[in-house]
Amino acid sequence: MGGIYFHIPFCKQACHYCDFHFSTSIKYKNEMLEAMAKELRLQSSYLHTDRINTIYFGGGTPSILEASEISFLLDEASRHYDISNTVEITLEANPDDLGKTKIEAFRRTSINRFSIGIQSFYDEDLKWMNRAHTAQEADSAIKRVQDAGFDDITADLIYGYPLLTDEKWLNNIQKLVQLHIPHISAYSLTVEPKTALAHLIKVGKYKKMDDEQAAAQFLQLIETLDGYAYEHYEISNFALPSRYAKHNTNYWKSKPYLGIGPSAHSFNGLQRQWNINNNQQYITSINHQRVPAEVETLSEIDRINEYIMTSLRTMWGLDLEYLERLYGSAALGYVVSNAKQFEEDNKIYRERDCLKLTVSGKLMADYIASELFIEEGYEHEKI
Repeated sequence: MGGIYFHIPFCKQACHYCDFHFSTSIKYKNEMLEAMAKELRLQSSYLHTDRINTIYFGGGTPSILEASEISFLLDEASRHYDISNTVEITLEANPDDLGKTKIEAFRRTSINRFSIGIQSFYDEDLKWMNRAHTAQEADSAIKRVQDAGFDDITADLIYGYPLLTDEKWLNNIQKLVQLHIPHISAYSLTVEPKTALAHLIKVGKYKKMDDEQAAAQFLQLIETLDGYAYEHYEISNFALPSRYAKHNTNYWKSKPYLGIGPSAHSFNGLQRQWNINNNQQYITSINHQRVPAEVETLSEIDRINEYIMTSLRTMWGLDLEYLERLYGSAALGYVVSNAKQFEEDNKIYRERDCLKLTVSGKLMADYIASELFIEEGYEHEKI
């Protein structure tokens, strides 16, 4: 089965740290939704299957749409794919969009999971980020969604920025636990080029990020949520047992998915493609029956390295038996050999023929993965 990702490229305002593709104008919202419906038709054979088990509305801010507009896209998807067994349909939402009336309207759609961008329960922090909601709205939105009968909720938090003391960080984590949120995503704030945050730091209005602070708060996060029985099942994601985000888990397990909308990415097992990140050019191209996407065909080495990168980030780890079965003994030997130094340094451990990161290894997950990557000519190297 595959998944569908809808990129809704609209936001009320720009968060200082965000480098995702979006527009703060909804002037062409209807034209965009029509184009996304047309792209579904144009891409109907991309996944080589008509069976879909997850759908995810991301962005941007999907909750800026009306429930009827979400249903419009779901109805169009159902014309080209069998979504009758879709077990998870997620809507990313900002707290300021989640009034009682709108939540009740979403309840009448097929949406069964919310991903709510909380980021912080402190007004000064939200203002610093240029978020559109307040701390009170964050608290109220979660409770309203729960009161409407939605049990599957994930909430996002951000750490590692100058205003966030360890005490405030602990309070943010414990607040979500007290609200009985089954899934928590937490991200270290990174300064992306060409964002407002990068500019504010450059001109001296904001302090630089502190890597040591981010690392300490990451460890604080792991320890705290472990005490409440949350499983750290992916570097940035924690869930109560069996409450994992199915759509995102499919990404980490290299399952196929189709991305619809400007800047959306797709993967069908052999190729990746990504749509243009310009709203007007996207609409114009789709209206001319052409998907405006760049396509990359993955080599065997690309596929091995993607598996290394994604699997190592999860609690299931890098399955050595799977690696050998798909790519042979040379690939297995290469990875095992390169992993030895990290096993000796207590950054990686082996469990039931899987390589997994230790807590200290999680602090350098991307670096470790890159050191395990296969290089050209590995088949001929003596292991």
